[in-house]
Amino acid sequence: MTAFRHGWFMMNRHLLNLWRQPIWIAVTLVQPVIWLLLYGALFKSVTRIPGFHSGAYIQFLTPGIVVMTALFSSGWSGMAVIDDIDKGILDRFLVSPVVRGSLIIGRLLNGTVIIIVQSLIIVVLALIVGARFPNAWGIIVLIVLASLLAAAVACLSMSLALIARREETLIAAVNFFVLPLTFLSTAFMQRSLVPRWIQHAASVNPVNWAVEAGRAALASNPDWSFILPRIGGLSAVAAAAMWLAIRAFRSYQRSV
Repeated sequence: MTAFRHGWFMMNRHLLNLWRQPIWIAVTLVQPVIWLLLYGALFKSVTRIPGFHSGAYIQFLTPGIVVMTALFSSGWSGMAVIDDIDKGILDRFLVSPVVRGSLIIGRLLNGTVIIIVQSLIIVVLALIVGARFPNAWGIIVLIVLASLLAAAVACLSMSLALIARREETLIAAVNFFVLPLTFLSTAFMQRSLVPRWIQHAASVNPVNWAVEAGRAALASNPDWSFILPRIGGLSAVAAAAMWLAIRAFRSYQRSV
């Protein structure tokens, strides 16, 4: 419990920094909002394709944009770690009585708060431009799915930051993985209408698990036998990524 209590204090530290620069949330929303509005308008006729099972493309697209935003936002988590390393802040925490795991937990909690705010903004914007979600509880499930994915990606980003300790390496890795993972999912197109090789890639892509489960949760009659295994899968990926982040942190500790 001490780790989570210290993690709560670390989260407050990060949120205070965010409070001083709230424009950061708006900046990270620029691209997803553009994709939501432009893609929603550009591909709205996709619903006329035989076999497409959604009445409005904006409604189909919204869960993908929420998940994509979580993926993009969490992918850059390691940049803040590198900044703390360069400024000596992380080393100061290492000589304090703070529980080491809380340094990771605090960042994950801070990221979760940001994901919740961003997701709600995207959902509200989608409702304004015409989306209709018959199951309000599905919005909560969608945010939980996005948060689990974000936690996993943030841990991997922080792990790389602690090992490489170079911004260039992290930037290259994020750019290399984020967009391919997004397009190898059903974020923009129904699974049955994409090439078969993409279907196979999507079946093992955690980003796609979050998108499809979030979309199913927003349906009028959610299929929980479909949603719950994907929540479990994302939880397992997040737990494995957090274990890796802890190992990377211990490796960093031994090197200083």
